[in-house]
Amino acid sequence: MSHPDTPLPSPVPTAAMQADQAALIDYQACFNAVVNHTPGLVYQFVLHADGSTAFPYLSEGCAALLGLSVAELQQDPARFPQLILAEDRKRYEETMHASKSALEGWNWEGRLWIEAWRDVKWISLRATPAPLADGGVQWDGIMTNVTASKLEQEEARRSRARLAELTAHIEQVKEQERTRIAREIHDDLGGNLTAIKMALAMLVPRLPDDASLQERVAYLDHLVDRTIEAVHRISLDLRPSTLDLGIVAALEWQAREFEKQSGIACIFRSFDADIALEQDHASALFRIFQEALTNIAKHAGATRVKVSLRRQRQHLILSICDNGRGITPADRLKPQSFGLRGMSERATALGGTMTLSAAPGGGTMVTVKIRLAAPAAARNTESTEA
Repeated sequence: MSHPDTPLPSPVPTAAMQADQAALIDYQACFNAVVNHTPGLVYQFVLHADGSTAFPYLSEGCAALLGLSVAELQQDPARFPQLILAEDRKRYEETMHASKSALEGWNWEGRLWIEAWRDVKWISLRATPAPLADGGVQWDGIMTNVTASKLEQEEARRSRARLAELTAHIEQVKEQERTRIAREIHDDLGGNLTAIKMALAMLVPRLPDDASLQERVAYLDHLVDRTIEAVHRISLDLRPSTLDLGIVAALEWQAREFEKQSGIACIFRSFDADIALEQDHASALFRIFQEALTNIAKHAGATRVKVSLRRQRQHLILSICDNGRGITPADRLKPQSFGLRGMSERATALGGTMTLSAAPGGGTMVTVKIRLAAPAAARNTESTEA
């Protein structure tokens, strides 16, 4: 019988135990290899019930991403939120607590100040939460450096903004050139044609009583009348003189012209007799309306169009609704759909939006929403106060 103080012999490892240990070592080696080759930082983050935090696990990517060693961040977990720029920190806290409350994925993107390189990095954080017994939450996730893609997005946004400004400037120059040409055509050609018609009228009584000659003069007089009509039509196409009477009058005139030329009933309603708009804005809105009606005449197969122009607080809303065949998503993506793109670009240049939607009962509704400029008196007051 063995003495009570005699230590028991250690159990001899069985072949199964040795196999399990070898498998565990292999698994750990594979895990480390995957993690160490993963671009970014693989981590575990814990938010305890008392508000304290911890990083139970950090991969070797910690130093490369955050400029801090694994030991530094594990010893002082509060250093991570201190890296976040002040304007992005609130969103970081909000998304963390929302993930904790709903136990749903934590997704956040924000900027960190990396002291080691004296530089700002964009970080994308993706993590999955799991509740802990003490009421806290542990997230398993990954942080990656998305600075390059963010800079590319920002450059793309700036490029689009510059392109939009250029487009708006080109449209403004085009409208000014159209106005100039329209006035020259109306004043010069119109005046000359009127003088020719008057001269013909004075010459007719003095001509010999020759039937063929009288017939030729009548033809010339008729030709002058047709040319005067053409000059008037071209001038209106370049810049409708009704725009000088205000946007409501201009749109109402265009609706009547569309109905006359296309045979499609066009009902125009405005809740205001006149709406003050800057000249460039009025011209752009008028061109959007023209293009919308042109699209309806060409593609919609409609028999009726309803148009409304109304104020909504500080916005002006133009709605054009037809009862045609409607527009499909594929139609919007056609490479040659320059009309729709042009309408959208014009609306954007006005600081507004253009949307396409299905009309009640079939057809398409185009809605353009632009912001109205503050009244001149209000602008003057603001500039005086400034």
